[in-house]
Amino acid sequence: MRVVMVSKALIVGTYQRKAEEIARLGVDLTVLVPPSWRDSRGTQVAEARYTDGYQFQIIPLRFNGNFHLHYYPTLSRELARLRPHILFMDEEPYNLATWLGLRASIKCGAGFSFFTWQNLDKQYPPPFRWFEHAIYQHTPIAIAGNQAAHDVLRHKGFPGGIAVIPQFGVDPILFAPTNPEAQDLSGFHKPDRSVSLRIGYAGGLVPEKGVDLLLRACARLQGTWTLHLAGSGAEEQNLRQLAREVGIVEQVNFQNHIASTAMPDFYRSLDVLVLPSRTMPNWKEQFGRVLVEAMACAVAVIGSDSGEIPQVIGDAGLLFPEGDVAALVQKLQQLLEQPAERQRLGNGGRQHVLQHFTMQQIASQTVDVYERFLSHASSR
Repeated sequence: MRVVMVSKALIVGTYQRKAEEIARLGVDLTVLVPPSWRDSRGTQVAEARYTDGYQFQIIPLRFNGNFHLHYYPTLSRELARLRPHILFMDEEPYNLATWLGLRASIKCGAGFSFFTWQNLDKQYPPPFRWFEHAIYQHTPIAIAGNQAAHDVLRHKGFPGGIAVIPQFGVDPILFAPTNPEAQDLSGFHKPDRSVSLRIGYAGGLVPEKGVDLLLRACARLQGTWTLHLAGSGAEEQNLRQLAREVGIVEQVNFQNHIASTAMPDFYRSLDVLVLPSRTMPNWKEQFGRVLVEAMACAVAVIGSDSGEIPQVIGDAGLLFPEGDVAALVQKLQQLLEQPAERQRLGNGGRQHVLQHFTMQQIASQTVDVYERFLSHASSR
């Protein structure tokens, strides 16, 4: 089975473990990625870190940073060379890149599929609505990252099969409580016994992630704590100003971008990771990868109830109503005062990830979709 996967997400080094696992299951896989991708969090440059067993290739991208209009000008030529059985666009069905991918797949005789996170039932103007409808009619089976995205596809009239599989899992060897083979070169440190609670956040510094709520909650904590924010984005200066206004600037550490391969060390330096996402008119949390990464490292997690977060955490962490600062204060204060509860949640979180969210499990489910795709094609 020859599969070409086009994915701007796979520029992230640790995410490439999924491709290695897919190839290990016997798929002749080629991954095509752009040189970089820009969004509200900044620019992520492609890093080739885990590329054993498959072809990893960087191809040109046009309109970098434009979510709806970006595309790959050489994709048709690459498909003519690779002659895949399946082209999998790791991309939403209403985007230009996905529609051009469909056209290229038809031209070279490949089957076509796509991935969607879209968990809000949005109606798009032409030509994006046309792209979406055309793709629906030519896709026998698609992958939705969560149940809400599945339901949106059905409500919009997608007639094909839908598999609900998160885009990526976690490598439980890379993301683990300890890694005895690793050298301590990261600059992160284990929690200091003099600090009662080391709180962390990882992700974009953008309004929808609710980092301002976390700052306000920390300012109301009783006891000793520090807050470590790993990420960048348009709200950084506003968040720095807010830290000054609420009087906690000395306890907040902005760490900006951290390489994906250094993230396990960041998580292991924490007592608790918080994802305080808030639902916006055009967005709600689609998964929350940082939650499963932190849980895999046996770090306690707290999440809001925005979107998919409750399903991701299950009973392996703490939840609070989105936007409710007082409730978040209560959860943080509980963990500040109860080290044993932090340890219990951390251990439970790792077991939760091992049962549901490993990269091997996600890859196996994805290969099952490819096999169903080919079985459907051969029966026609």
